[in-house]
Amino acid sequence: MKRFVLCLLLAIPATRLAAQSLEECRRLAREHYPEIRQYDLISQTEQYDLSNAARAWIPQIGLSGQAMWQNAAVNFPEAFSGMLAQQGLHIPGMRKDQYKVALDISQTIWDGGQSKADRTIAEADAAEQRSRLDVNLYDLQSRVDGLYFGILLLDEQVAQIEAKIGLLESNLSRMRVYRKNGIAMQADVDAVEAELLAARQSLGQIAASRASYRRMLELFIGCRLKDRVLERPALREVKSHFSAHPRIAWFDAQHEKLEARRDAVRSSLTPRFSAFAQGLYGYPGLDMFKSMVSADWQLNAIVGVRMSWNIGAFYTKRNHLGKIDAAQRQIDVQRDIFLFNTRVQTAQDDGEIARLRKAVTEDTRIVELRRSVRMAAESKLENGVIDATDLLQKITDETSAMLSRSIHEIELLQAVYRLKHTLNQ
Repeated sequence: MKRFVLCLLLAIPATRLAAQSLEECRRLAREHYPEIRQYDLISQTEQYDLSNAARAWIPQIGLSGQAMWQNAAVNFPEAFSGMLAQQGLHIPGMRKDQYKVALDISQTIWDGGQSKADRTIAEADAAEQRSRLDVNLYDLQSRVDGLYFGILLLDEQVAQIEAKIGLLESNLSRMRVYRKNGIAMQADVDAVEAELLAARQSLGQIAASRASYRRMLELFIGCRLKDRVLERPALREVKSHFSAHPRIAWFDAQHEKLEARRDAVRSSLTPRFSAFAQGLYGYPGLDMFKSMVSADWQLNAIVGVRMSWNIGAFYTKRNHLGKIDAAQRQIDVQRDIFLFNTRVQTAQDDGEIARLRKAVTEDTRIVELRRSVRMAAESKLENGVIDATDLLQKITDETSAMLSRSIHEIELLQAVYRLKHTLNQ
């Protein structure tokens, strides 16, 4: 509902709303990105795994049945059977066809820590998947930033070309007046008009590129920008420390997941104890003599305590633990590579920021000088001292200086925010 209302607000013309901010675009892109839905799926999977681990302590019930025939059955020796027959006792012995229905109930008393290890693995696996998603969504931020600052650069180019067009239109009108008064030649008028047409053509090409960038940004944030202006972010100071980065948290989560698997390997080495009960109904029963006399089905029961110990787990323990150690060392190497690349990127961004700060300071003075020269050229043209070609060159120089300053300002902002993204600030 909040997202729907926000999209409606974005559809209102920009004159009635504040400019679209970078932070707002980041948030919308994160909420709109399809991968965000995996957080709920990970939580659901985690709950299923935890539930399965807890059910290990629920009594296990099994129902089985069998019918079989065997070529020999338990009987008295012939001599003993003959003696019984002389006394009038006929014992036919057990039949060769046998039937049984059994109900087995088993209750775990001690599982060696297996269920606890399963719960820990489920939690660690879910945490690792969430951390991986955090990294993907954090990387999404840099893609949004690239589009956002790209649009700002194109906006500045449009603004400067529009300012140049305004100057050319003003001077074209003056040049036509000078032509009528005989101060300027038709070639001067044509030169200014040709420069004006070229500027308008360039404006159309840049506007098309800007529209393409804005459409891509709209796809990321899931809302229409229409004519909404993008706000230039504030130039903030960047602290020199490295904050907790999602990728570092991901490495830690992978370590925890492997530690949970290490505990599971250790738990597989311990014996298991359980209590059991079994109800039997069939032929023969546990009373073998009764079954030898009568073929009637009997109801019997067995209760007891069972111990099981998988000694074979000791054979593979060393290999399993060795694989876990190797995997953890691989994660440590990846962490070191990431930190090294981060330091390199930080040094590069620091140098770029220092260069752009100096360039912006110099650009301001250059713009002032270019503007002064252009205004002097307009005055000279009015007095017939210079021709239109010289004036056009002065206008182009001023426009280029202003555009260079604007581009350096936005590149400085982009470098600062890129460094903040690298350091997670």
